[in-house]
Amino acid sequence: MNSLRFSLASLLLGLIVTSAPSWALEYPLPAANSRLIGENIQYQVPEGKGTLEDIAARYQLGLTNLMEANPGVDPFLPRPGSTLTIPHQLILPDAPREGIVINVAEMRLYYYPKGQQVVEVLPIGIGQLGTDTPEDWVTSIQRKKANPTWTPTAKVHKEYAARGETLPAVWPAGPDNPMGLFALYIGNLYAIHGTNANFGIGLRVSHGCVRLRNDDIEYLFNKVPVGTRVQFVNQPIKASAEPDGRRYLEVHQPLSRTEEEMASKVPAPLPMTQTITRFLAHADSDSQRVKQALEQRTGMPLAINL
Repeated sequence: MNSLRFSLASLLLGLIVTSAPSWALEYPLPAANSRLIGENIQYQVPEGKGTLEDIAARYQLGLTNLMEANPGVDPFLPRPGSTLTIPHQLILPDAPREGIVINVAEMRLYYYPKGQQVVEVLPIGIGQLGTDTPEDWVTSIQRKKANPTWTPTAKVHKEYAARGETLPAVWPAGPDNPMGLFALYIGNLYAIHGTNANFGIGLRVSHGCVRLRNDDIEYLFNKVPVGTRVQFVNQPIKASAEPDGRRYLEVHQPLSRTEEEMASKVPAPLPMTQTITRFLAHADSDSQRVKQALEQRTGMPLAINL
């Protein structure tokens, strides 16, 4: 029933999204011994109907989510008539189902509203190499502010100066502010905020903060109370042993650590935790399907037992 409910919701989203603002994908929470949610859907690219970013925004995805699920797709203009997989089936991160969980590896934010048996999922942009978003941190929403100002750090001033640009000491509030129109502050240096650009969700674009599309941050701003728990994790590999016996693996490209890694065409090595290693070593694992998941890194759950 949960799968049917989500499938119908996804279909409805695809039909009406051209005239509706974006909102979080809401999934019914699975049982405590399950972590698999949602279903993938197929989308045929119409003639002359926008960029990959348009499609990503329409289906509440980041660019990286779409590109992982559809290797070889043009990152700007997908071929009309081609079919894209919309990766809406997910494995919940290995973290408490409480407050906000941000998995930087997949560039998604998971929000578990208190007292509700749902999880809401939003795509995010994260920090550039050298200004990384935290990866292993538990904090909370300390304050919220509509129409935030932006005070660039000395490092940011230096970075802009190197490009021949000058920043004000404090960037005034407004639609041109790089923080957008809403901000949830989670520490002295970090915030979850909007943007003054339409491009960059699902990419490493910020100076360390978590960036959302403007409709998404407004939605989150209005729903999330001050004091809400926030946990950052870095889980490029997620796994789930489902009650029906199926065992799933969801693999994303890990975040690059150096400029050389980022420029390399060789896939970066995947971090193997003890939990994941034990999961893969299970007697039911099919070695060929495990190899497929680890090599293809589609960002979508794959059953690794038959």
